[in-house]
Amino acid sequence: MLKQSLSQKMLQKLSPQQIQLMKLLQVPTANLEQRIKEELEANPALEEGSDLEDFASQETADDENFADDTYADNESDDYREEKFELDDYLNEYMDDDPTSYKLRADNYAPDEEEKSIPIPVESSFHEYLEQQVGMLELDDERQEAIARQVIGSIDDDGYLRREPSAILDDLMFAQNIFTSEEEILSILKKIQRFDPPGVGARDLQECLLIQLESKAELDDEEDFLDFQERENLDLAIAIIKHSFEEFTKKHYDKLVRKLDISEDDLKDAIDEIIRLNPKPASGYSGSGNRSTQYVVPDFIVFNRDGELELSLNSRNAPDLRVNEQYRDMLRAYKRNTQGRRADKKEREAVLFIKQKIDSAKWFIDAIRQRQETMYKTMYAILQYQYEFFLTGDARKLRPMILKDIADITGLDISTVSRVANSKFVQTEFGTKRLKEFFSEAMSTQEGEEVSTLEVKKILEEVISQENKRKPLSDQKLQEILDKRGYNIARRTVAKYREQLNIPVARLRKEL
Repeated sequence: MLKQSLSQKMLQKLSPQQIQLMKLLQVPTANLEQRIKEELEANPALEEGSDLEDFASQETADDENFADDTYADNESDDYREEKFELDDYLNEYMDDDPTSYKLRADNYAPDEEEKSIPIPVESSFHEYLEQQVGMLELDDERQEAIARQVIGSIDDDGYLRREPSAILDDLMFAQNIFTSEEEILSILKKIQRFDPPGVGARDLQECLLIQLESKAELDDEEDFLDFQERENLDLAIAIIKHSFEEFTKKHYDKLVRKLDISEDDLKDAIDEIIRLNPKPASGYSGSGNRSTQYVVPDFIVFNRDGELELSLNSRNAPDLRVNEQYRDMLRAYKRNTQGRRADKKEREAVLFIKQKIDSAKWFIDAIRQRQETMYKTMYAILQYQYEFFLTGDARKLRPMILKDIADITGLDISTVSRVANSKFVQTEFGTKRLKEFFSEAMSTQEGEEVSTLEVKKILEEVISQENKRKPLSDQKLQEILDKRGYNIARRTVAKYREQLNIPVARLRKEL
């Protein structure tokens, strides 16, 4: 049975302007230019350029032309209402000071020059491989097409991770070429002799083996290795071909017994292996379709004789303003509609112009608020971690969480999180992620609160000084930290070690 009821709810909703600001806060400086470019293309009322003209005289002259009109007594009420509404909302834009919507930042790096990243002109990794197809001894154009299909299937690391059956299907359906898996593998063997060595391998073992065998074949032709070097090379080939699992797991004792060799011989062979390239394409400057990611700092901290200064990167201060031509269009509309009723098309045109100008103002305001919020947040972080920015010593970092900065700035925690995410600060000690300065607190045995980053730094130092022939286990590391006054569990040591991208003791072992 249907029933009517009356209820009252309180909802909190973000305005479009607030949503736009939240999205802009998440954009790092490296991508801000692209975001502004997209807005410039989408909104013709927004523009960038040099200094504006002096609008004072122009605005005064326009104001004289835009004086309120006196309407005749015989005009209809609808006309009066329409005229009043249009004039009211036109005057809103006529009276605006254009210079107030021209964006400039006060806290950007003044000494920073405008820099552009040079784009090298070079062929891609796959084009480099295709240039070598002519050196293959192929029977006809059909086999050349197969070779090019195989090359196109090689990934950006230099590996062929597709099955021959998939390549066979591609050739059949896309190019109407019928072949067999045996023929594809035969052509692949020839491609695996291309430069760089190891290209076209299907796994790491094959990649390393190709590089070692290529070096051995070259030595057979030119005899550039002495007896001991050739012995090391042959032993390295035997290890990769027949004892790859023991090698990857660093079971050196098993290798010594299995191959009946000394530890010195094993060390020389392993030295030969570790000089190889596990990703053949990485050694080629034009490799892959991936664009190089450059770190662009969002903030710059200067040390002026012991006094720290904070600046926004100048790329955060684009020169934006509302297009004056759109204001001129509104002025022309007002002049043309004086003394008569505006038609539907004119009203739609004015509404369109108003929406575009509003959107431009909102975007400029959002960029300005983004600058202010970022600067306020980073300044709070700078003051909170002043000792670190002064000395560069990671052990000087204080425990700091998002709430600490939110309390200082008066911003919401989510806003601080958006600022800290994907942002970088340039210091005299290097460029750091803002997220690196946030850490939980832990208490020492003396009751002093220290940052977990300090514990990680000490853990890293201990591991770097360990005996690599007998690396320290997580339990040993926990005992060492405990003696230094940091009472943490073994599983916490393991977690911190993994966060530092340090492998387990067995994989840190060296001969």
